[in-house]
Amino acid sequence: MAITVFNDSSHSLSALVEAIGRGEIALPDIQRPFRWKPTKVRDLFDSMYRGFPVGHLIFWATGAEMGARQIGTHAHEAAPRLMIVDGQQRLTSLYAVLTGREVLREDYTASRIRIAFRPRNGSFEVADAAVTRNPEFIPDISVLWAGGGLLKKVREFLKRLEESKGDLGEERRVALEAAIERLYNLRNYPFKAMELTSTAGEDQVADIFVRINSKGARLGQADFILTLMSVWWDEGRKQLEAFARNARLRLPGPSPANPFIDPSADQMLRVVAGLALRRGRLRYVYQVLRGKDLETGEVSAEIREKQFATLQEAQAETLSLTNWHEFLKAVRRAGYRSRAMISSQNNLMFSYLMYLIGRRDYQLDRKTLREAIAQWFFMTSLTGRYTGNFESRVEQDLRRIAEAKSGEEFVARISHTHKRAPASGGC
Repeated sequence: MAITVFNDSSHSLSALVEAIGRGEIALPDIQRPFRWKPTKVRDLFDSMYRGFPVGHLIFWATGAEMGARQIGTHAHEAAPRLMIVDGQQRLTSLYAVLTGREVLREDYTASRIRIAFRPRNGSFEVADAAVTRNPEFIPDISVLWAGGGLLKKVREFLKRLEESKGDLGEERRVALEAAIERLYNLRNYPFKAMELTSTAGEDQVADIFVRINSKGARLGQADFILTLMSVWWDEGRKQLEAFARNARLRLPGPSPANPFIDPSADQMLRVVAGLALRRGRLRYVYQVLRGKDLETGEVSAEIREKQFATLQEAQAETLSLTNWHEFLKAVRRAGYRSRAMISSQNNLMFSYLMYLIGRRDYQLDRKTLREAIAQWFFMTSLTGRYTGNFESRVEQDLRRIAEAKSGEEFVARISHTHKRAPASGGC
């Protein structure tokens, strides 16, 4: 019999919501821009109300030791036991509605998901002004699970309806009460889940996801890494996402906003990884977050904590607004003035990595570094250095730079590299 890397499990909706609230299940999407439109959330509740299946969930065991804590957070915050791999949007929707929690929209504004319910015919609508005024609707079903007792909520609805429609009659009242109770009892809706064991590698998890997902979407390394950061260093993930959010919002005062790029969290993560580990492949960041020594292959909590300290230090340098804007001066020095002139975001972000290495590891003064990085960025843009199979090229460049023994040699090596290396191709 074949050895499986998963176990079947079943969870009620209320059990899932409670597990998320306790931190046992990592649900990072609640802090990320929510992709579903309200109509999809409405349709999800409609399907569940009708008793239809709404798909499996896939969890991935984190391998967190009993009582393990997150890094850089308060001592009472335990590391989650499970991560959600498939079903994040469904769980985020359900968790937000049942708890009344806000979600982040694409513009990074926070708002509630308000779904209305019409007990008379068991229909759901996205709440708007007209629906809210209509006494036949419960304008926000979140109130049903908000505490205070279901009976009180039912009486309030019936009172409002009778004030508008007159006496309902016993038979109609009973039918309306039954419809509301049926909606309330969706907290007991059963979800089937596959729990992938902690021994399953990210390649296996990605392959499983593709094989069972009808859309065939492939999970990227950044998907795993940002989710894993929710397990062991939630604060660090929030810092990356806040940097990306603030760059896009262009708020007054000091911010990452600039005329060249709105960096994503995973783009910033690539820079952090390169600075901390001198690696260009996100695969290695994943391994660090799992507590693996990249040299010996050993995995342990002690190694994880040690490597996280290195990652934390590098992230502080990467997200420094001083470093970020000093680097952007080098981009301007190279003759660039707007994002329309940026042919490759990879060229820009990996040039920032070179800037940070020169500044942190070789203590180059800002003026010298600005001139060197301006030339580097111009040549990488001209040759398309970080297009195509860019991770391999980054690995090669980082190995070459690592041999430099001084700041002067660092400058000489990046100058020599972009003068002798051919373009990498791609688009």
